[in-house]
Amino acid sequence: MINLAANEFAQKIVESDVIVLDVRTAAEFNESHLSNSVNIDVLGDYFSADVAALDKTKSYAIYCRSGKRSVDASEAMDQMGFSAIFNLNGGIIEWIDSGRDIVSN
Repeated sequence: MINLAANEFAQKIVESDVIVLDVRTAAEFNESHLSNSVNIDVLGDYFSADVAALDKTKSYAIYCRSGKRSVDASEAMDQMGFSAIFNLNGGIIEWIDSGRDIVSN
């Protein structure tokens, strides 16, 4: 897992082989999220099964609200054999504080 500041994360997520993964709850995701992100709740009952179905050859840029749950998800994915994992330090809070765009509902 590589921790990235918001500006570094913004550069990473525009790469073609990077999948943006939001590991917050569905309610949090529906309220606001980064564009083109996929929601898999790290605290949900099916997190391990849902993540196991992902392509391990891809890179994953992971975020949550503040950075705690995304670290947990990154560590779990690392143990499952994912090798290209990038974590957003400070989560979506830091993303918004840095002036970056989100999708709001």
